[in-house]
Amino acid sequence: MSKTKSIEEKEFYLRLCLQEKYSKRELERQLQSAFYERTILNPAKISPVAKEIYPTIEKYFLDNYAVDFLNLDNNYSEFEFQKAITSNIKDFILAFGKDFIFIGEEYKLQVGNQDFYIDLLFFHRELSCLVAFELKIDDFKPEYLGQINFYLEALDRDVKKPHENPSVGIILCKNKDNEVVEYALSRSLSPTLVAEYTTKLIDKNLLQQKLHELFEKK
Repeated sequence: MSKTKSIEEKEFYLRLCLQEKYSKRELERQLQSAFYERTILNPAKISPVAKEIYPTIEKYFLDNYAVDFLNLDNNYSEFEFQKAITSNIKDFILAFGKDFIFIGEEYKLQVGNQDFYIDLLFFHRELSCLVAFELKIDDFKPEYLGQINFYLEALDRDVKKPHENPSVGIILCKNKDNEVVEYALSRSLSPTLVAEYTTKLIDKNLLQQKLHELFEKK
C-alpha cells in the first residue's frame, strides 16, 4: 500500500481488498495495472436499461481492461484472442472481478433451426445473472449491439433460471469512439455495456498526471 499516492487511492484499494479478498500477488497486479486511475478516469459505458435494472452495476465494470497477461503478438485473430483468454482464465477473472464464474466458450444457443455461439459466457454472483462476452479485435461498431441483444434475448428465454436476473452483455473491443458508443447505447433495450481492452499496461505516471488534472478542474 506504500505505492499509493493519496489517501483516496489507499482507501480505494483497501475497500477493493475487502470486497474481492485479494492475495498480495493479486493486489500487486491491480496496483501495477493502475486499476484506481482507470476506474476514476474512465467510467464504464453502460446502457440506460442496464443502469435501471442494476443501479449499482458501475461498481462491477470498467471502461478499459488491461489484458497484458495474454501475451498476444501484434497480429492475432478473434479466435486466438478468445483462446488466450480461456488459457489465462484466472487472470482474466481477476481483471474483471472475482464474482465472475466462467461457464464456457463458444456457448451454443439454438434458435429456430439455427445455431449461434456466444464467445464467452459467465455468471456474476453479486448481480445474479448470466454475462455474455462478445470479443472484437477492431473498433466498436453500432451493429455489434444487434448481435449481443439477440444473444441476451435467447439467454433470458432459454437458459436463464427463474430466480436469476436478466442477462448482461459485454462487447469487448480493441478501441471505441465514446461518442459513437453513447449514441448506440442511448436507445438500446438490453442491459449492455461496451469496454475496450489494451494488451499492454498503460503508463501509470501518465494516468496519474491525467487524474491530477481532472481533480484540479474540479
